[in-house]
Amino acid sequence: SARDDSKPGSNGVQYLHSPAGDFFMERPGRAGQDYGAETMTTEKRKIVLAYSGGLDTSVILRWLIETYNAEVIAFIADLGQGEELKEARAKALRTGAAHAVVRDVKEDFVRDFVFPAMRANAIYEGFYLLGTSIARPLIAREQVAVTREFGADTIAHGATGKGNDQVRFEMTAMALCPEVKIIAPWRDPKWTLNSREKMIAYAEAHGIPVPVSKSKPYSSDRNLLHISFEGGILEDPWAEPPEDMFVLSVSPMKAPDTPEYVEIDFESGTPVAVNGERLSPATLLARLNELGGRHGVGRVDMVENRFVGMKSRGVYETPGGTILYAAHRAVEQLTMDREVMLQRDMLSPKIAQLIYNGFWYSPEMEALMAFVNKSQEPVTGTARLRLYKGNCDIVGRKAPRSLYDPALSTFEDDAGAYNQADATGFIRLNAMRLRVRNRAGLFR
Repeated sequence: SARDDSKPGSNGVQYLHSPAGDFFMERPGRAGQDYGAETMTTEKRKIVLAYSGGLDTSVILRWLIETYNAEVIAFIADLGQGEELKEARAKALRTGAAHAVVRDVKEDFVRDFVFPAMRANAIYEGFYLLGTSIARPLIAREQVAVTREFGADTIAHGATGKGNDQVRFEMTAMALCPEVKIIAPWRDPKWTLNSREKMIAYAEAHGIPVPVSKSKPYSSDRNLLHISFEGGILEDPWAEPPEDMFVLSVSPMKAPDTPEYVEIDFESGTPVAVNGERLSPATLLARLNELGGRHGVGRVDMVENRFVGMKSRGVYETPGGTILYAAHRAVEQLTMDREVMLQRDMLSPKIAQLIYNGFWYSPEMEALMAFVNKSQEPVTGTARLRLYKGNCDIVGRKAPRSLYDPALSTFEDDAGAYNQADATGFIRLNAMRLRVRNRAGLFR
């Protein structure tokens, strides 16, 4: 039977081996070979597959073995999938993987990817909090590392030729390991399973269990930030998503009749505590997922513009992320300078687009995030929110170095803190160009 081995010096990597062989390491392959080369050699090709245990990667694992006579190493990134992960590990070995490499990257994911995107207020097309997009560069980074550890020279993924993930995986791989070869089955001429129905049939023929059925032919992707649903019955943008599809949140209509309050502390733009308890990044987000999900917070149903040019419908549950974005904005309201906030907010859509399109490891992202990080230095304080039947309302905020001055803002007697007569000259100077334009006959 398969066994679990934790190898010293492997940076927390857990290797699960099939009964066919023991753990071994090889020197990395030669660099400089052409991208996408698919020539066969006398030695078995080693392919590191980004594996989730879902429909696509379950079928692709078996297909790679049969089509390329390859030794497939299934790489599984633990991004907070929960119980899904245990089954994915076992399924990879049952399906024929020579090894299954599991890496716990939950803390890395939240600390180094989710929180930076939140500090940038990165929201794609007004709704999407980038739960899948922000995870792909981390998965690809670790996949490249596993490729080197096993002496492999090829990676594979289950992203389709129509979607965004193919770009995210491959752009990251090329940025971090330019010599790596890539097999993208959905774009491979040998691939004939060009629909979910055909893939389900292939899985059934090969005895591969998959978490979809013909009655529920939508796919999902889950991590600690969100779960997404797409395809199948969701391809009709007029059709309401079935309630039994949702995983992380109760229906807002069935949420508790009593609101719940939550306080979140931030230090330099980074959340550090919930209700006064300091938590690690992953633990903090998990806690907020639980709170938000209980009250039906964080559901999004949208039609978005994919990078390749088409529109696609996605349904998302992001309870903890929704709370974090709102709380972060509340503390910023007290602590960020007006012009700095404006500049950051102008950058936010571009940063979201870069993340969505797969340019996390790019010079422009590095430059933009340098500004974001500088802008977040004063963002320290606490936000209080009320969770109630799908709503996440800001009801309070405080900061030790707040720019909000009640003496200036009050509508009562300010004891001379602000001379209202100063506004006369301020308004006249700002109106000067408008008055000149009117005199020139340019106003209509």
